[in-house]
Order: sequence, then C-alpha cells, then structure tokens
Amino acid sequence: MAIALAQVDPSALGLLSEVLAELAANGTRVALLSPDRALLEKLVADAVVVRNRDADGRVDSLWVTALWRRLRSGSTAGLLISGDVSFAAGCRDVVQQLQLAKLVWIDPLGGLGQPGGERLSYVDLAELGKIMASMERERESSERVALLREFQAMVSGGLPAVNVCSLEGLSQELFTYAGSGTLFTRERYTTVRRLSLDEFDAANHLVQRGVEEGYLAPRTQDEIDEVLTHAFGVFIEGRYLAGIGALIPSRDGSAVEVASLYTLTRFLGEGVGAHLMRFALEWASELGVDYAFACTTSDRVVAFFERHGFRLVGQEEVLAEKWRAYSPQRLSAVQCLRREVG
Repeated sequence: MAIALAQVDPSALGLLSEVLAELAANGTRVALLSPDRALLEKLVADAVVVRNRDADGRVDSLWVTALWRRLRSGSTAGLLISGDVSFAAGCRDVVQQLQLAKLVWIDPLGGLGQPGGERLSYVDLAELGKIMASMERERESSERVALLREFQAMVSGGLPAVNVCSLEGLSQELFTYAGSGTLFTRERYTTVRRLSLDEFDAANHLVQRGVEEGYLAPRTQDEIDEVLTHAFGVFIEGRYLAGIGALIPSRDGSAVEVASLYTLTRFLGEGVGAHLMRFALEWASELGVDYAFACTTSDRVVAFFERHGFRLVGQEEVLAEKWRAYSPQRLSAVQCLRREVG
C-alpha cells in the first residue's frame, strides 16, 4: 500500500511511525509518497527513491525497480515525487503503475463530511460524482474538488480503494472497523457467502467486538467455534467485509438459530443487515428446517427481526437445548423471536 503525505505536521510524525511499525509487524509493505525529501528522510533515513520528471516531462522508469529493492530489504520506503503538474497527479501515476492495493491520503481536514457535519465514511464513484457536482455548484474549494477528481481517476483506473483521513486518525482508519475518514471504492455491489478460513480472524474479532458493545451475547470458546463454523458475511465489491452472521443448526435438524449478526459501523445504512437476513432465510429453507429463531436482549434488534417476518415468542417455543448452561441473568432479560421456514 501507499501513504501519501501532502501536508503533514512534523510534530505528529510519531503517530505515523507507530502505525508503520504495526504495519511492518503485520507483514505489510508501505511506500511513503511525498514531495518533501527531508520529511521522507526523517521517516526512512536513506531508503528514499526519487521519481522525477525532466524538462520534457519524461520519468526514468528505473524508480520502480529501485523502490522494489528498497522494499525487499525493509518494510517501508520513501518515494519522492516531483516535477508533476500536482502531487496528487503524480500519486495517481504511481499507484496505477505499481498496481497497489490501497492508497491512504493524509489530509489535515480528514475525510468528507455531510452538510450537517456527520462524516461520510464510505463513498462509491457514483456518489462521488454527485458530491463533486454539488461542491462545484456551491463554489466550494476548487483545490478540494481537483483532489477528489484525482481520487475518482485513481479508482476508475483500477485502484481498489482510497482512504482519506487525518494523521491523528490514521491508526483508527487502518486498524478499526469504524474508521476515522472516508473510504472511496468503485461500486456498491454486495455479495453474501460463507466465510473462508482466511476470514475467520476478522469474524472472530467482530464477534468479540459485538460482545464488548453489548449487541451480542457472550459465548464460550466452543460456542464461538460453532458460530465461525456456520458463519457467513456480506462483502462490498467482493473484498470488504461489511457484516457477519451465523446459522447454527439444531442437533435434531428441526430448527436453526440466526446468531451473531453484526454490521460494521462504516457500512451502517448500506442494507447489510437485510442482506444477512435474506441469506440466512434462504439457507434455512435449503436445509429444510421447520423454523428459524433468534434471541436478544436489545429492543432495536427485536424490531429488526420483526421487520423480517419474525414474531416474539416465549422461551418454550424455541429449542430447549438453547437454555442449557445459559446465563440466569441474561435468561431473565432475553427475548425470543421465531419465523416458520418449512
């Protein structure tokens, strides 16, 4: 991935160094892009590669292999971009030539905001076009619009994602599910499928997060293993995990429990919950069970299930095995919902 450092407060470089150390520990290689050589040298010492246009606008292509060699010997390298029409245009050329997985653009303003001040955490190309048109009508900053046009060109040209955030929010943007800035992607198309083994780590993390936030019931390790075994997820553009759920069958095959439904904060409002529920009910039908049920202590979750055809029932109308070793404290507050499938 690349991190573009157009405007950076030198006093905040410690925050960036901490993020780079964590990325290195995760095996992620990072190219730091900047028009400021002194800034790059503060971060990576002599591991700086120069990409410069001559008077005729030509670029020496050997910078690509020079960067590759730097990243072979270390997880982070600097790339000095100079001589382009704009730094953003130079970054666009770099990410397209290198076919990177992600560009993170550090901006003191952070990501995009709505008129009311609420952050826009996720924007596709169609919405980005509308945002730029609105900004032009309102005669907002031409520099900001020009920057958004570069992001539009990057994503249209094949870059999977551009993240825009402040340096202070970089760690939250990269390492949390809520993010701190704005994620730009090509389209909003979604797919729902069973999780692969490689995705169990992320799903396990989401289940734990849901428990900590009080949305999901605490589970033993064996119960979490059962959730992961029967888990499925919603993916934006086939790559960004937006939410998870599980469909746990009963021992006698008569019912399934819809469990551990959780939507990432960044994708709230994208209909992720509806996609999860549709997949769960279709799967339950394929299994040939009599009914699906769910248990929750949240009135908001109850309303969600009722919108999808579930009805509130007594605890005796769901599987008796559900209540074995169940927390007495939670049992007194839990609400049960049921929907016939057969």
